[in-house]
Amino acid sequence: MRTDLADAQGLNPVTARTSAPDGRRVVPNPRPRPDRDRWLGVAFVAPQVLGVIVLGVVPFLFVIWYSLNEWRPLTGEMEFTGLGNYSRLFADPTFSASVVASLFFSAGVLVLNLVIAISLAVLLNRRMKGITAFRTIFFSPVVVSVVAWSVTWGFLLAPNGGINGALKVLGIDGPSWLADSSTALISLVVVQVFKGVGMNMVLFLAALQSVPEEIREAAQLDGATPWKSFWSITVPMIAPTILLTGILTTIGSLEVFAPVQLLTDGGPGNATNVLPFFLYRTAFVSQQFGYASAIGVVLFAIILALTMLQWTSRRKWVHDEV
Repeated sequence: MRTDLADAQGLNPVTARTSAPDGRRVVPNPRPRPDRDRWLGVAFVAPQVLGVIVLGVVPFLFVIWYSLNEWRPLTGEMEFTGLGNYSRLFADPTFSASVVASLFFSAGVLVLNLVIAISLAVLLNRRMKGITAFRTIFFSPVVVSVVAWSVTWGFLLAPNGGINGALKVLGIDGPSWLADSSTALISLVVVQVFKGVGMNMVLFLAALQSVPEEIREAAQLDGATPWKSFWSITVPMIAPTILLTGILTTIGSLEVFAPVQLLTDGGPGNATNVLPFFLYRTAFVSQQFGYASAIGVVLFAIILALTMLQWTSRRKWVHDEV
């Protein structure tokens, strides 16, 4: 229409678009400069990328190099041993026990954390009276330091502590939770679960609130029970969140250190000697830094393998990409 009007007035369409009614020429806005925008984006991202490289990638490469050597930091000597540390590691029964303890701990934390977090989120999603206080109670451990949390549980799990005191009132003799090899690792699982369940609860609550209520109501009209509606509708729709929390919980549980050091010191025996604590004792107590570096590389490989296993399995049960 603008071009037709310009033709009717005998004007060049281009001139008509860039000229004012009084004949003054209007300078069009300059075109955006994509190169400048691109470099601006690079400038914003560069500090984070540089931090990851300097604080993550480079130290990890050093760890790989140290794992191929026998390093004596007190004398400064470093002797190349190739895969000697790894051969020694896989023949070490203490390492095998640490792997089993770490996998048991991670599996227990993963299952209990997700089950409790989803259950709490479903309860909170009902919007009952007092829900805000309930939510605060279960989320508060997330913001408490892991040291304070572990020390508190140390008092509760002591032979004459709060839990055994409550059991004694009921006429039950409580076990030595942290001194018995049959209960020590399970106790650490409980401590870790209640420390992090609040965060997953919030994530699941957000996912549940995004599920359209109309779909649930339609399922109820079709005769679906609440349990079937939950498994057939709710769980598939929050599957991406289950995947995300599962991966994060697995990684966090395999990196646990502070509760082990503060509550059991890896004991009794090697019952709670998980891989991060085994690495710590090998490096800073035994001063075997090359051997400890090999433990760190294997721990990284285990975490990476389990993460990739969870990620690749998403095609079977996650119907929405994350």
